[in-house]
Amino acid sequence: MVVEAIFYQEEDGTCPVLEFLKNEPQRVRQQARERIILLKERGHTARRPLVEYLGEGLYELRWHTQRVQYRILYFFHGQKAVVLSHALTKEDKIPLADRNRALRRKSFFEANPAKHTYQGETL
Repeated sequence: MVVEAIFYQEEDGTCPVLEFLKNEPQRVRQQARERIILLKERGHTARRPLVEYLGEGLYELRWHTQRVQYRILYFFHGQKAVVLSHALTKEDKIPLADRNRALRRKSFFEANPAKHTYQGETL
């Protein structure tokens, strides 16, 4: 089941996940790109270790590089996976502030998808 991956956009037109990734090493950007491709290919059927369901409609794409565990938080809006946020952790749990940020962005997106869909260049 193929889904479209779209990126959340803030009020000012910036895309938080892409802003974060542009400051990461090329290797991390490539790994993020590969995970997004797998998400698009597998959609709702993606499972661990690639994806974890966090509750409240949130999911995370997961991978690690060296000792850092990278997470990209997203949710499904129909046949679209909306990429909301990123998280870095050395633990198995997403920090509460990162989870709350993603839930807030999810709410903003659901209220006005057109306003919060990033239209620029992605991964």
